[in-house]
Amino acid sequence: MGRLLFAGLSGGLFGLGLVVAGMTDTQKVMGFLDLFGGWDPTLMFVMGGAMVPMALAWAVARPRRLSLLGAPLPEPASAITPPLVVGSALFGIGWGLAGFCPGPAMASITFGG
Repeated sequence: MGRLLFAGLSGGLFGLGLVVAGMTDTQKVMGFLDLFGGWDPTLMFVMGGAMVPMALAWAVARPRRLSLLGAPLPEPASAITPPLVVGSALFGIGWGLAGFCPGPAMASITFGG
């Protein structure tokens, strides 16, 4: 029960952050991806701001073997592999075509965006 509650709270906080940051607004996302038109660099700050807490989380988690809820932590990936590159390219292409990556798409669905 604790894991489900924590997952729900984490997902809700993540979705709220995406909405507040404007990542559920397809026009804002398309403006960010339009490098040769009316480029809108504001989402770069959102992504950069996400890297700082993630780097801190990795630093805290690195010496640990178990999560705070007692589940084993997976080993970090150590190499760039062809499946990773292909998956990243497909993700980027889908994001560019649809104007949504999966996280903001799910957040947008919750309020009919």
